Order: sequence, then structure tokens, then C-alpha cells
Amino acid sequence: MSDLNAKPETEAVSAEDETAMADWASALAEQNDNTEVDATTAGVFQPLSKVEPTSTRNDIDMILDIPVQMTVELGRTKIAIRNLLQLAQGSVVELDGMAGEPMDVLVNGCLIAQGEVVVVNDKFGIRLTDIITPSERIRKLNR
Repeated sequence: MSDLNAKPETEAVSAEDETAMADWASALAEQNDNTEVDATTAGVFQPLSKVEPTSTRNDIDMILDIPVQMTVELGRTKIAIRNLLQLAQGSVVELDGMAGEPMDVLVNGCLIAQGEVVVVNDKFGIRLTDIITPSERIRKLNR
């Protein structure tokens, strides 16, 4: 009985194999017919069209809500770990910035402006006095 059961399964598998082989053969034949495709039909190197101002505005709108980190830097200093561990409430740390000197405004670590400290409603703020132009920022990156 096991031979009888095995024979129909083998015939069914071979019929499926023949169908699969026929499918592969037709797919390969179709692929061989389409081997010569020129650049215009493939969509490669399509001519650039002029961008309309409205689409550019939509592209800018997509990035307006991305958060960035803005830092206002009073100054910097290097300190040994021994001295750092000795700091307590009321300790004074000397910075390299001079009093009255403009402070640096950094966005994601990149200098974009300089300004002076202001106090508004008991909160500190910064009044921008000098904006770094994009060309100056690029020049500083190349150094």
C-alpha cells in the first residue's frame, strides 16, 4: 500500500515541477527579449526640469520641525580631575572668556552667531549682535 501512495505523490510533484519549469522558461524568454533597453525607456538620465518655487517651499516645510541643540557658550577652561572633584557650592571656575566679550551661539556644535547676555523678566537670554554667514561657516570648516 505504501507503494500505491508513493506513486500518485510522485506524479503530482513531477506535474508541479513541469509547471514551474515552464514558468521559468517563459520568464527567461521574456527577459531575453527585453535585454536591449535604451536609457530613455529605463528612466536613466532623465532631463532635469526647472523646480517651481512652490515645490521648494514644500521641501523646506518638511524640515522646519526638526529639533536642533542650541548652546550659548560663556567660555571654556581645562581643569584636572583632582581640582574638579574639589569643587563645591560657591567655587569659582575661571574661564578663558573676558567680561564684556560677545558669547558664541552654537547650533549642533557649529558657530552661527555671537551675542550679549540680557535679562528679561528674571530670565537670561542672548541678544544676537553678529550672525556668521554661510560662506564664513564653510571657510571655518575647511580649516
